[in-house]
Amino acid sequence: MNRYVFGTKLTVGKLLVHATLALLVFLWTVPTLGLFVSSLRDKDQLIISGWWNALVSSEQTAAGRLLARDAEELDGRFVIRGDLIDDDRRRIVSYGTTQTNLAAHAPGDEIDLEGTRFTLEEDGTFQAVSDTPFPDDFRERIFYVEAIPPTFTLENYREVLTSEGIGRAFINTFTVTIPATVIPILIAAFAAYAFAWMKFPGRQLLFAVVVGLLVVPLQMSLIPLLRMYNDIGAAFGVPSKTYLGIWLAHTGFGLPLAVYLLRNYIGGLPRDIIESAQLDGASHFDVFLRLVMPLSVPALASFAIFQFLWVWNDLLVALVFLGKGEDQIVLTSKLRELLGSRGDNWEILTSSAFVSILVPLMVFFALQRYFVRGLLAGSVKGG
Repeated sequence: MNRYVFGTKLTVGKLLVHATLALLVFLWTVPTLGLFVSSLRDKDQLIISGWWNALVSSEQTAAGRLLARDAEELDGRFVIRGDLIDDDRRRIVSYGTTQTNLAAHAPGDEIDLEGTRFTLEEDGTFQAVSDTPFPDDFRERIFYVEAIPPTFTLENYREVLTSEGIGRAFINTFTVTIPATVIPILIAAFAAYAFAWMKFPGRQLLFAVVVGLLVVPLQMSLIPLLRMYNDIGAAFGVPSKTYLGIWLAHTGFGLPLAVYLLRNYIGGLPRDIIESAQLDGASHFDVFLRLVMPLSVPALASFAIFQFLWVWNDLLVALVFLGKGEDQIVLTSKLRELLGSRGDNWEILTSSAFVSILVPLMVFFALQRYFVRGLLAGSVKGG
C-alpha cells in the first residue's frame, strides 16, 4: 500500500524508515529537553520531583519548632508567633504533630498542644496561645506539607559562569582542543593519500594494522603511553604534564579513525583527475595539495567534528597528561571540581552540561552541511 505526502510517493518500507528516524529523534530529544528544563529549575524542586513535573506544583515535607523563649505576653496571655515559610509563593497543604499524621489538620484548624491553642495558616504564619506561661522546657515540633509552585531560575548558570577560574578553563580547553584536532587531520590526510594513490610494498597490510588500532581500548593504553612519553621526555629533557603530551595522545587515539575515513574518501575520487594531473607533470605533493585537499573538504569536516567533540568533552586523558594548575585545568575537570568532593553541588550538573556543549554545538552547526556527505562517502567508498 502506498501513501502520498506532499506529492511524494511513500512505500511501506519508506514509511518504516521515516517512523524509525522519528523514533530515534524522539529518543535523543527527550533526554536533552529534560536536561535543559532541569538546568532552569530551582534546587529544591530538583530534589523532590522530576523535570516532567516542572510545570505543576510539587509538595515537600518540612518541620518547624515552637520554643518557650520566643513567647511574649499580650493582654494577659502568652503567645508564640512566627512564620514557617520564607517564600510568599509557597502554601501550607496540611500539617500534624508527627511525621505519620501530616494530613491530620488543614490550614486554619486550631489544635491543642499540651493546653496550648495552636493555629497554622495557609501562608505559613502560626500562633500558639496559652493562658499560663510556657514552661522553660516547652518544645513542640510541627510537621507540615507545603506546595511549591513551578520555579525557574538562571541561578545554576550564574553559579557556573561566575565560578573562579572558569574563564581560564575555557581558554585551556581551546588550547588543548584546536591543536589536537588539526594535527591528526594533517597527518591522516597525508597518510590517507599514500594508502589510496601511492604504490609501495605492504600497503594493504599496513592499512589493515591502522584500521585494527580502532579497537584498542583507550583506558588500557593510557598508562603505558604516559610512561613511554615520560621516558622519552626525560631522555631529551622535555618536562611531563605539558600540552605537548596531551596533543600527541589525542593525535594517536584519533589517527586510526581519521586515516580510515579519509583513505576511503580520497580513494573514491575520480581516477581520471589524478592521472591527468600526473601526466601534466604534477608530483604527488602537488596532486595532494591542489586537488585532493580541496575535494576532500567534506571528509575533513566530518572528522573534524568527531575529533573536536571528543577532545572538548574529554576528562580522562586530560587528568592523565595534564596537571591541575590554573594554567592547565580544562573545562570538564573544572566543572567536576565545582561539584565538590562529595557531589554537594550536584544540581549544577545540568547547567554545566549546557555550558560545556555550547562550543561543540557551534562547531557542529558550522560544519554540519559537510557532515553527512563526508561521513557516508568515507564509509562506503573504497580505493
